[in-house]
This record gives sequence, C-alpha cells and structure tokens, in this order.
Amino acid sequence: MCTTAASAVCISSDGEALTTLAIFAEAVSGSHVLLIKGFSLTKGNGNGKFFRSSSFTVGGQRWYMKFYPDGDRSKRADWISLYVQLDDSDDVEVKARLKFSVLDDMGGSVPTFSRESSSLDIFCSKHESCGFTKFVARKDLEESSYLKDDCLKVRCDLTVSKNIRAEAHHTVCPPSSMHQHFGWLLSDAVGADVTFEVAGEVFAAHRCVLAARSSVFMAELFGHMKEKTMKCIRIQDVEASVFKAMLHFMYTDTMPDIDKEDAFVITQNLLVAADRYGLERLKLICEDKLCECMDTSTVTATLELAGRHGCHGLKKACFEFLKLPNHLKTVIATLGFDHLMTTCPSLIKELLAKVATCP
Repeated sequence: MCTTAASAVCISSDGEALTTLAIFAEAVSGSHVLLIKGFSLTKGNGNGKFFRSSSFTVGGQRWYMKFYPDGDRSKRADWISLYVQLDDSDDVEVKARLKFSVLDDMGGSVPTFSRESSSLDIFCSKHESCGFTKFVARKDLEESSYLKDDCLKVRCDLTVSKNIRAEAHHTVCPPSSMHQHFGWLLSDAVGADVTFEVAGEVFAAHRCVLAARSSVFMAELFGHMKEKTMKCIRIQDVEASVFKAMLHFMYTDTMPDIDKEDAFVITQNLLVAADRYGLERLKLICEDKLCECMDTSTVTATLELAGRHGCHGLKKACFEFLKLPNHLKTVIATLGFDHLMTTCPSLIKELLAKVATCP
C-alpha cells in the first residue's frame, strides 16, 4: 500500500512543535501481465470479440483484462482495444487509475506502446469495463520489434484508491533504510575483516554479514574449513562482475543495475553463483529474469542451465516455450540444440515427451 500525504511541522517562538493537518490518500497498486503466444493467429478473431485473461487481485478486488485483437467496434478494426474489468458479482464501486504497457524482451514497458488514464476511473461490476478502444494500431505493433517469436506481453498496472483521511501527526515514520546502510558498509569497507580475490579484482567484506546470509559462507568462515583463518580468499570459476553483483544482493537484498546487453549472460552466471552459495532467493530472482528474456536464441542455454542447477520452474518455462511448433522448429536448427543433444540427452528425451503430449 502506498500513502500520499501533505504535512508540515513548524517550531513556534516559544520552542514548542506545532503540527499542521495531514491529508492521507491511501492507494494499493498491483500489476498483471497478459502473455499472448502466437499473436499472429489472433488476427481475424472478429471485430468486437475479445480474449479474457485469468483473474488477478489488486486492492482486495478481483479483476480481469479484455483483449480485442480486431478492435472492440467496427470503426476500430485496425486497432487493438484493451480493457480491465471487475470480476465480482457483488454490487461494488471502485475507483482506480490504470495503465497498459507493451513489454520488451527484458520486461520493461515500451513508452510508445503505453496508455495511461488521466484521472481515476470508476469501476462497477454491473457496468462496462474501462480502458482504451484505440490502445495501439495493429500495424504499428506488427512492424515493431516487440513481437519476438510471435509473442506479445502486455502489463496492466492498477492503482486502487482506498481511504482518504485527515490526521494530525507530530512525527512521520520513514521507510526502512537498512538496505542502504548495509550497502554503504559494503562500498566503504568499514570494519571489513575478509577480502576475496576474484579474477584479478579484490573485494572487501564482513564475515558476519556473509555468514548470516549464506550457510556456505557460514561453514567456510566459521567452521572447520581452511578459509576460517584466511584473510584473503581466492574464488575460482566466478567472474568479478558476477561476484560483485552477488555481494550487492547479500548486503541489500536487491538486484544491482545490469547493462541490458550483458543482462542475459550475467544473470545466468549469477544464478550459478547463487546455487553455489545457497542463496535461494537470488536464484529464484535470476530464474524469473531468465524467463522474461527467453527467446529462440537463448532457450537452449537456459534449459541446460535449469537442468544442471535444479531450477524446476525455469525448466518448465523452457518446455512451455518449446511446445509452440514455430519455436521448436527454429530452435532445432540451431547449434545450441545440437550442443544440448550432446551434453544433456535426458533433457531432450524429456522435451520430446512433453511435445508428444501436445494436442
């Protein structure tokens, strides 16, 4: 939940704190991504006919998206229409602001293919849905680079208005800044008591922080292993940029900014490092990132990675991607598929079994 407030605290001439009235407008935000595989096949579905997304919850209400590939009315046949509607049988009225965005292959919104309501929309389960009859021109989308492997991803961002109240506050509690403090501890190396040499670079860290975050580091730094007494530990088979990103996560519980062109390779290697040091949350975050950027050029490497490191969700996503005939046909012709057949024949057998059960 996010809260917007306007308030001020003044000091009077006699030294006493004076407060002004604070207006709090509370809202709850949430998102849902509609993934359309085989986008080209939706053309010709019929004017005014829509595909319905699965239901999702934001602000305590159930919602669903309505995707009209041939427009919602005859005058909009060359446009894609997009709406969101309450999925509730009760007679409720909800105020919300909505935004629709086409996503790129890294999961980022595309500004030229995004539409946002200028004010709060009023939703009622008994009334029509709200959205955009002219979301994007179908021709513009087809000629863009955002239909990779004939897949379209559209995100719906909803901000649901909740209570508006007035309160007098003497103090305002700020959000937690612990992750920033630990990040500064890492970057400034204050009190660091161990260093790591990684691919020619040296990183200073704190034994207690690493041990608290990783059972592997706990065993190495406080157990009976040789690293316990070492001031500088050499790390093999990890790139310096990957180790730096892993340290950032261990101190801040957040992913660092990664250049888009390096994101796939670094995320792959970061997943391997997370598995090596028992960082399950980081491993799952990496799996999710790899799912978002999956295409015919990366799926074989991703599938091999998933098989080697026990990433069951990521492996399932690869199989689902390859179930589409046009995807599988393209991937089979690549050197990556030949490599996968040689190194991981069991995965190929499992894939063929999955494909054989497709209707």
